[in-house]
Amino acid sequence: MNSLDLFRDIEPQLEKVEQELVRAITTEISLLKEASVHLVKAGGKRLRPAFVLLSGSFYSSSLDGLIPLAVALELVHMATLVHDDVIDNSFTRRGQKTVKACWGNRVSLYSGNYILAKSLSLIAAYERPDIIDILATVSMKVCEGEIIQMLSCFDVGQGYKDYLRRIERKTALLMSLSCQTGALVGGAPADKVTVLRRFGYYLGMAFQITDDVLDFVASEEVLGKPVGSDIRQGIITLPALYALREGKDSQLLASILSSPERCKNEAEDAIDMVLSSGGIDYALKVACSYAEKARSLLKSLPDVPARNVLDRIAEFVVTRDF
Repeated sequence: MNSLDLFRDIEPQLEKVEQELVRAITTEISLLKEASVHLVKAGGKRLRPAFVLLSGSFYSSSLDGLIPLAVALELVHMATLVHDDVIDNSFTRRGQKTVKACWGNRVSLYSGNYILAKSLSLIAAYERPDIIDILATVSMKVCEGEIIQMLSCFDVGQGYKDYLRRIERKTALLMSLSCQTGALVGGAPADKVTVLRRFGYYLGMAFQITDDVLDFVASEEVLGKPVGSDIRQGIITLPALYALREGKDSQLLASILSSPERCKNEAEDAIDMVLSSGGIDYALKVACSYAEKARSLLKSLPDVPARNVLDRIAEFVVTRDF
């Protein structure tokens, strides 16, 4: 099973989202257009647009009114990726060159800002202060998450709660926002909006933990970026945190992970220590726990096709290999 199989029920709407993504970033400035379109064409799982459409479909028979919102939230996500690639000095993503690799830092930053501004324009057209307020709050928290991650690099003293708080801001809140705002635009009752918001949150936590696991175990060809990139940058994720506390090589691992130079030069050794510690199995158990929390929430929603699709997405998130 892959993400495309899951989205068959909303395939026409997602195709429309894809078209509108390109249309949204059209500009007369050729360099800006080229860089922005490059990012769209690089593809992605399009989970956030799918969450908007599926969450909105519980109480709305037509999904057309949700498409601008779906486009806007994918643009927000894309803008964060462009900026992340500059900060992380990343030259590949999803197996393709990043905007940074093709055009450098300055064009990347301006492209990211332009894409973010376009998303705000699409959101503003709804004339919904509640949605604008939610987006603003989440956007601020996402920025806080990136700063927290930067400050926590090479910090072997951080705890599990620090990590969970970080990935909440980095990933879970934007997925939660997608479900919440989709439900709002789709006319869901307030209690069901809350259910879908919480579903997106738990699934976002599961998604990021699985992502962090894949950084250790996936092949570079499948992952579309270098394996072990977190370790090399000093980003200590859940498998490594477990290894620092429970692994037989915890002291040696701590000495490597606390040193920028050793993280680059001894990354393979650090990865082997994490793999042998049981940290992967532990992290996957935590991810599955979050996914099960998400799935349990779906029982309180109407029995429509979207409920089954969201349930299968929750299963896919923790079993995927990319």
